[in-house]
Amino acid sequence: MLFSEKLRAAQSANHSFVCVGLDPDPARLPSGIEPTVSGMLAFCKAIVDSTADVTSVFKPNLAFFLTHGASGIDALHEIVAYIPAQIPTILDAKFGDIGNTAAQYARFAFDYVCVDAVTVSPYVGTDAILPFLAHADKLAFVLSRTSNIDGNEFQTWPALGTSLYQRVAETMVTLSKEYLQQIGLVVGATQPAELESVRRLAPHLPFLVPGVGAQGGDLAAVVQNGVTSDGLGPVINAGRAVLYASNGRDFAQAARDQVIALNTQIATLSRQYDH
Repeated sequence: MLFSEKLRAAQSANHSFVCVGLDPDPARLPSGIEPTVSGMLAFCKAIVDSTADVTSVFKPNLAFFLTHGASGIDALHEIVAYIPAQIPTILDAKFGDIGNTAAQYARFAFDYVCVDAVTVSPYVGTDAILPFLAHADKLAFVLSRTSNIDGNEFQTWPALGTSLYQRVAETMVTLSKEYLQQIGLVVGATQPAELESVRRLAPHLPFLVPGVGAQGGDLAAVVQNGVTSDGLGPVINAGRAVLYASNGRDFAQAARDQVIALNTQIATLSRQYDH
């Protein structure tokens, strides 16, 4: 099944555009959870158990597993396998190297970790993206306009004419004509005007949208502009606001409550914008 098909089915079944980011920071694990690989794994599994029926995507961040070395990579593989098969997974690694190296990253993500999609940086050109597209049922979310403010240093250059983030979007639209339903864009909720601009440039590409929650992004703009021309909803990431909703033993229930509250906000906005 294509990533987009799996995503559409999960969004419909769970009535959710929310993606739960699995970023287990050892310094922020709740009381009673040891900052070890086994503790991290138990924490992530509890989050999955409590939110799997109210979310449509899980997105583990590679860095939080790499920091534990080889055992952390094994834990990443285990948590991806633990996620219910009907829920798509995205490995957030922002891969961005040239051809033969990118091919090995793709093998790691898709053949070992067994995720459905990845995030990719296009800075070195489409050479960094094509090896991921060689896996026909997978998808690459390509960084276009990120949620961090320091992204302005490069992404909005030049100030006049077509900015870099727009050029990325245009190039991915062209590439998507050959690689149907295999390309998406990362567009931050903290940049609502740019999000609208990218949607005009790429009406059919799915968006992975960070920046809602702890970063204070514009949820209304995401709902208004995040849906594709054929009705596929945005992948709205919620990380820290969900994972660390409580520092107590009720952390899993608190995470679930946060996702449900976000779903309710999104549903209200969706009715407003007639999605």
